Amino acid sequence: MKRLINLLILAGMILSSCKSPEKQTTASGPPEWSKNVIWYQIFVERFNNGDKTNDPTIATISTPTASFPVPDDWAVTPWTSDWYTQEPWAAKTTRGLRETMQHRRYGGDLQGIFDKLDYLSDLGITAIYLNPINDAPSLHKYDARSYHHIDVNFGPDPQGDLEIIASEKADDPSTWKWTSADKMFLQLVEELHKRGIRVIVDFSWNHTGVLFPAWQDIVKNQKESAFSDWYEIVNWDNPETNENEFEYKGWLNIMSLPELKKVNLTGERKHGHPYEGNINDGAKKHIFDVTKRWLAPDGDINKGIDGFRLDVADQVPMGFWRDYRAFVKSVNPEAYLVGEIWWEQWPDDFMDPKPYINDSVFDAIMYYHAYRPARGFFAGGIPVFDAKGLADKLNEDWSRMEEPFRYGLMNVNATHDSPRLLSCFANKGKYKYKASPHEDTAYISGRPDDDTYTRVKLYLAHQYTIIGSPHIWNGDEFGMWGGDDPDERKPLWWEELKFDDETRTNIKPGKKQFDQVGFNRDMYEYYKKLIDIRKKYPVLSSGRMEFLFAEGSLLVYKREQPGESTIICAFNLDSVAKEFELPFSKEYTDLLTSETFEGQKFELGPKKAVLLTELK
Repeated sequence: MKRLINLLILAGMILSSCKSPEKQTTASGPPEWSKNVIWYQIFVERFNNGDKTNDPTIATISTPTASFPVPDDWAVTPWTSDWYTQEPWAAKTTRGLRETMQHRRYGGDLQGIFDKLDYLSDLGITAIYLNPINDAPSLHKYDARSYHHIDVNFGPDPQGDLEIIASEKADDPSTWKWTSADKMFLQLVEELHKRGIRVIVDFSWNHTGVLFPAWQDIVKNQKESAFSDWYEIVNWDNPETNENEFEYKGWLNIMSLPELKKVNLTGERKHGHPYEGNINDGAKKHIFDVTKRWLAPDGDINKGIDGFRLDVADQVPMGFWRDYRAFVKSVNPEAYLVGEIWWEQWPDDFMDPKPYINDSVFDAIMYYHAYRPARGFFAGGIPVFDAKGLADKLNEDWSRMEEPFRYGLMNVNATHDSPRLLSCFANKGKYKYKASPHEDTAYISGRPDDDTYTRVKLYLAHQYTIIGSPHIWNGDEFGMWGGDDPDERKPLWWEELKFDDETRTNIKPGKKQFDQVGFNRDMYEYYKKLIDIRKKYPVLSSGRMEFLFAEGSLLVYKREQPGESTIICAFNLDSVAKEFELPFSKEYTDLLTSETFEGQKFELGPKKAVLLTELK
């Protein structure tokens, strides 16, 4: 059986290769396009509600294993309501705010993205990373009900799509059809491509949800199920007893996320470290079928997505990832694979990305590694870094990977899994540790002070001028704030909307305070300026980077490339002016302010940044 499945996979790879012979050779390293993009991450449910007729229902967000079932009087939460005020249905329960928030839905959908395409183009976005959009009951959608369909509430006809899905045999691709949500997503991909915007989608190949058809068959038929070897089953139910002995492994002991079975393991499986092995053949073939469906719909890579963000990638064996990369690149050699490789030991030690970033596994990882030391320097957050410490740490981490792969990194700061950038700077405690008012009543949950905005702007000028492609978590460019999950997932503060004031000290005892929330035009324009600079000067995407001075609160480096303008980037985090010497005595202009300067010794004001390039 295993040999047959492997032959089928190989046949699929060969057929895919025959359809696009002009794209069969690639240079070592990630796809060239990944080095020159501005990433924008969209969490669809909270991005924009473009179609209120497809909003979620109790039926579509419920799961049978939920410890907190959706209340009978549940309703969609108004987009502009106070984030920290419980809805009527939630207030009637005995559950805390953080728990009831997991049942919240605001109705974001694909039409909401269509309605904001001009916004994305105007901002200057050239690549979108979509959090999971596969059909699933949860907010996060890592609990897939179906890998090969778009969530029914993201498309125009939820009920019709459910009927289509019910007519299929989930493990037989020949029976798969295109739902209205699927078709709408492919139309969105086409429109984004017309605008020069790439698209990658988030999937977890480590686990499914409990409503996934293969899992439902196991629950019903136990070890007689055709899918009995797909999952990590600890113990089967004995039908001759009154008890239910059925036990299985849920990811991180979350029983709504049953783990796919890992096979052929060699050596120790240790959290935060790569390990050898694979995924069982049945689930693996299904994953490959789904992957090809989205990379090459109806066999056409021009209609498909441009790659995948791969969730909890360290939980999946390396043998699978090597096979997966080979398959993906056989379908589309220009597809981009970025893995979530993060914690070796939370909250102190990051994983070594080296085993994962190469021509055998991933093109890149979500590079939180560059953000944490930068936060330590620009925000003074724990762990604290001075300029030399930041320079040394960046050089150390970049040296762990071959040079071509450094330029294709996805340089993240805030995401769906971390505090928003402004809040992460305002709260200077250890990164990602008790990083919300739900865990620390002293956490600043509202609008940060003016110094925080200043420091964030200095950091952003750094993010847009270092090696790797900059990434924006949707809404950060609005000036949104919010702590760790779930507070970073507020519905976006679109400029045309008027929001209720947000409770600031709702979790903390005492008198409540409120913040006015809404679109921050100044932050938006600053992001747009940095994007324009990054796109105008290719040296910032592909040029060599060299630190010229790094001591105390003063950081200076340059980006240079033959035939391109050299750019000198300088940052002073002190409260007094600092002087440094430029490589040559010439006439320069600051790309941030358009001010000009002539000479070699330069005085940089307190808490200021300059991006200097020679006047031609």
